[in-house]
Amino acid sequence: MENYVVLDLEMCKVPKKCRTKEFHWATETIQIGAVKLNEEYEVIDEFSTYVTPRFGALTRDITRLTGIHQSDLEGAPDIREAFELFHNWLPEDPVLVAWSETDFHQISYEVRGKDLDYGFLLRYKWIDCQDLFDKKVEAERNYSLENALNVSDINYRDGIHNGLVDAYNTALLFGKLQKDPDYPLNPYYVKLNADTQEEDHLSSSMGNLFAGLDLSGLK
Repeated sequence: MENYVVLDLEMCKVPKKCRTKEFHWATETIQIGAVKLNEEYEVIDEFSTYVTPRFGALTRDITRLTGIHQSDLEGAPDIREAFELFHNWLPEDPVLVAWSETDFHQISYEVRGKDLDYGFLLRYKWIDCQDLFDKKVEAERNYSLENALNVSDINYRDGIHNGLVDAYNTALLFGKLQKDPDYPLNPYYVKLNADTQEEDHLSSSMGNLFAGLDLSGLK
């Protein structure tokens, strides 16, 4: 059994005027949330820390989205201290699981833009759970985590866009993907998808029926 750790970062915006030559990206980490899984893919431990941004600022939109307030960031560790806390919590040789590649890239921005000695976090094995899910359901688009949880008929924690909650919910989805090869979907979604395909087929059939006809003179 590999040492799976599911993580999620929350970010704030970095205004263009606050970006530097070294840190020129548009987002900065303000929370790290993560959970450890046992061999049954059950959550056995949790980690969460807020992070004081150096360049970015917490806006009302981010507060509404994440539930993070300025008071949560006051006195919180900077990213170097937060990475140290996270690293000390990690098991040996972890496999990091995240929803999409966004968090991998954000850690890269933090390491490169702030000259941090935590590039080794990027050298661990990473799994993109969004990609696993999209392939499992043969999706033609990238699902959001919330939509994927609903489609998967998973009873998940409230509080989407909180780092710890998102990590926990991603772990529920990842566990189902790993344990259930049949991967039954929400019956409502299956029916809705079938009805949509039937409507698309009907529209296509009607379109083919009238293809090539000049209907411009009809009123």
